[in-house]
Amino acid sequence: MSRLLRHRLFWPFVILAGLLLLNLVFTDHFFTIEIKEGHLYGSLIDIARFGAPLILVSIGMTLVIATGGIDLSVGSVVAIAGALACLRISLLDDQSSTGGVLAAMALALGLSLVLGAWNGLLVAGAGIQPIIATLILMVAGRGLAQLITDGQIITINSAPYKVVGGGYWLTLPFGIIVVALVLAISAFLTRRLALGLLIESVGGNAEASRLAGIGAKGVLIMVYAFCGLCAGIAGLMISSNVSSADGNNAGLWIELDAILAVVIGGTSLSGGRFSLGGTVLGALIIQTLTTTIYSIGVPPETTLLFKALVVTIVCLLQSPAFREKVFHRRRRPVTAPPVAEKKVKVSL
Repeated sequence: MSRLLRHRLFWPFVILAGLLLLNLVFTDHFFTIEIKEGHLYGSLIDIARFGAPLILVSIGMTLVIATGGIDLSVGSVVAIAGALACLRISLLDDQSSTGGVLAAMALALGLSLVLGAWNGLLVAGAGIQPIIATLILMVAGRGLAQLITDGQIITINSAPYKVVGGGYWLTLPFGIIVVALVLAISAFLTRRLALGLLIESVGGNAEASRLAGIGAKGVLIMVYAFCGLCAGIAGLMISSNVSSADGNNAGLWIELDAILAVVIGGTSLSGGRFSLGGTVLGALIIQTLTTTIYSIGVPPETTLLFKALVVTIVCLLQSPAFREKVFHRRRRPVTAPPVAEKKVKVSL
């Protein structure tokens, strides 16, 4: 039992279960899942569907943080991807053209990949601190998204594009399927292959990794590019769900939620070992917390305070030092038993 209590994901799981049970008190049939017109519906399905963009961004952020870096530009990349895709679709003669929509999505994802790689080049090639390198794109990217949309909200009416964020496939929301696919690919590449070990080694000690023959610069560029790609997919989901692109507000502050999700999931900000499963759990906690805030009727002006309070509690419960002080007595130091002196007879 004590081993279970010391597991880094035990307390986040307890918090998630507590939030879900709290919703059950305020919302009747909260755990009910129904099939209507061949689609799954229910509060739990909604939490997973609306949390899909955050989970995607958090997966990419996990690998970046595992290298000892951070990416503050993911919110801007979310806005850029959605804005570019919606702009290209709005210029189509037939917005229901699947080929045209796929081309617009590919262009947006390609740009997201390039922007992520640009962050990696600044960090790995130019030696700029990750927080500064990504802060540049965070500020400039939001302006680029505004430039793409010409400062306006671009609205579209495309059935194929609507599937990305609001469609269903095999009774499940399409966004959940995309998240499951990205998570499966990420887990395979990092846990079944040596890539995960390379990422952790770079995050643990980049110089030692370089001396050991690991291409640390290539690993850094790759993880930042992957993070940008995940943010681009999330941007397509968000803009697709509302059939519009808002360069100013799309993806606003999602980078902070993603960092919180990674930390709650047990990945250290100093780099090294990481947990994709823990990150998904952390993102679900944040999304469930948002749902809980609306369910119990927390005043809008205190929403951020309530959210920060819960996240603080989760982080404290994860801290071994905090749990030792609160839940256990201070253990007395163990002293070694006195050693019996042996008399040595010296013969002359």
